[in-house]
Amino acid sequence: MPTADEQSPILASTHEPDKHPSMTEETLSALKPLIVIAGPTAVGKTSLGVALAHRFGGEVVNADSRYLYQGLDIGVAKPTMFERQGIPHHLIDILDPTESMTLARYQELAKETIAGSHARGALPFLVGGTPLYVNAVVEGWRIPKVPPDPEFRAAHEAAVAAGDLPLLVERLRAVDPVAAARSATNPRRIIRALEVFHATGRPMSELEGKGPRPFLTLELGPTLPRDRLHRAIDARVDDQIRRGLVAEVQALLDAGVPPDAPAMSSLGYRQLFPFLRGEEPLDAAIARIKTDTHRYVRHQETWLRKNANLVPVDVTRNQWEDDVVDLVARFMATQTIPTWSDSTRFQPGS
Repeated sequence: MPTADEQSPILASTHEPDKHPSMTEETLSALKPLIVIAGPTAVGKTSLGVALAHRFGGEVVNADSRYLYQGLDIGVAKPTMFERQGIPHHLIDILDPTESMTLARYQELAKETIAGSHARGALPFLVGGTPLYVNAVVEGWRIPKVPPDPEFRAAHEAAVAAGDLPLLVERLRAVDPVAAARSATNPRRIIRALEVFHATGRPMSELEGKGPRPFLTLELGPTLPRDRLHRAIDARVDDQIRRGLVAEVQALLDAGVPPDAPAMSSLGYRQLFPFLRGEEPLDAAIARIKTDTHRYVRHQETWLRKNANLVPVDVTRNQWEDDVVDLVARFMATQTIPTWSDSTRFQPGS
């Protein structure tokens, strides 16, 4: 990500953001606004979303896959009621820890929630660091609405465990070579593509893709230099331990949530299982949480760098908050997809 010496706090690029080929200027002008705040873990997305929502009469729509789960609070850094400061937050605490959320269902819920904010005269802020969630909403992805087939998945997961992944790859290549190339050797993706073909008789690659962008978006990406971000992550993990993360994980297990439940794959939860089983000291589990979170941040940053529409916001710069407020105000005043090539205030080195 850009450092303070490489990038102005606001100026992301001097090219026009991506548009769907079929979208005319008239179509774009009819879209309703959506502010996106997407960035790596521990960079400060939540506080920025709340501050901007206060300033512009907004509501927050969650785009973090782990905030969906009830009972996961400390370990996922879910904002408390105090931290939300009276701003409505949507799509938080809507799943039991044993439930799963499909991408298609999340997209549907998010679009319904954003429409509700617009209907109330509020400005929606899509805030979170789950790449697929953000992209599915802002890029109008077409997602095959094929529900999970537990028996189909179990049989194919057993095949993977038996060493038959190459056979599954060949099977997928025969019916959907595009999906096979894209999935490489990722078992989850391969099984999903086979599952969609099994249910529909059509290649998943033909059923999915990007549709017209459903909203007029300003996409903000708060950034920190990597070393500072790692220090922020480590400090947050230490604070989570002090505030009772171990007890939170144990309480979920005591309530009957199995260790292999979807929610329990979250960072900060699965790493504590060996400690809770008496297999290693707490310090080792804490170190693993930090290391795994650093690794996940690299994944997030790879995705962020690929987003040509994202405006990097260096939160180490003086007055960066004021600059962001000005940018959102300009976006709302013009109601157009922002381009920064004509900016006089936000030039590199300013």
